[in-house]
Amino acid sequence: MKKMLFAATAAIVMMTGAAQAERYVMITHGEGKDPFWPVVQKGGEDAARHVGAAFEYIFNPSGDMGDMAKSIAAAAATQPDGMVISLPDPAALGQAIKDAVAAGIPVITMNSGLESSKEVGALMHVGQPEFLAGQAAGGRAKAEGATKGLCMIQEAYNTALNDRCSGYGESVPIKLVDSSNDPATIPTRAAAGLQANPDVDAVLSVGPHVCAGVQKAIDDLGMSVHHSCFDLSPEVMDMINAGKVQFTIDQQQRLQGYMPVVVLHLYNNGAGLLPGANIPSGPGFVDKSNASSVAALAGVDR
Repeated sequence: MKKMLFAATAAIVMMTGAAQAERYVMITHGEGKDPFWPVVQKGGEDAARHVGAAFEYIFNPSGDMGDMAKSIAAAAATQPDGMVISLPDPAALGQAIKDAVAAGIPVITMNSGLESSKEVGALMHVGQPEFLAGQAAGGRAKAEGATKGLCMIQEAYNTALNDRCSGYGESVPIKLVDSSNDPATIPTRAAAGLQANPDVDAVLSVGPHVCAGVQKAIDDLGMSVHHSCFDLSPEVMDMINAGKVQFTIDQQQRLQGYMPVVVLHLYNNGAGLLPGANIPSGPGFVDKSNASSVAALAGVDR
């Protein structure tokens, strides 16, 4: 009996040690100013804890794609058991990801870059089909009376954000306005865009901090426009409940952080076990009818 107990204990220790030996690295293009990304990071951390793996989260404060490519290369050189990478600019980041894959590191892309994920060698993609999400937002905005709008975009290089604007534009003609990614300058830039286009009756803000800054500009100018947004934050929930923002698109970013780590763990420990398709995390609508029920999760789990 003692030998059996010892053998069982040794097996558990070995299994625990093997699980803890796994190490996953997540690299995203968030600049540290967007409340979206801490939720993604939390998802990755939670998943790593649940599977018993080490986890490292990396982002580049500069927002420069060249810097991000260098971060991918540097992380790949440490030979992690897997990498989770957002792909906002396939032209700038694609080769670094291909090099990581060629070095034997399994990669899952997340958040942005769905269309280029397979091309760069990733196993799969976890995220929202952004053009379809934009189409859904535009179709609803048109049904609610929008006829001409502006798309406030904080990262002009980001294919995912451009897809949101393009999808929306299929129903409501739009012009793109560079809002910047800095919350301190978004209201000023948004006000300039609105004043230069006084005939618009709709605005799409493609990020939660952009949504807040743009709404401030709308309020300061005393304008009345149909304002819709992407993603959640406590401030966005407050604006929806106050009737200032009509709706926001929820892409469930915690899933974007959580699911890739779980999939990589299964892939590494299940002889290549892998879902048969990409995992879409959205889109879903949050409006005045359900904002209160998810408000406590905004900025935490959604």
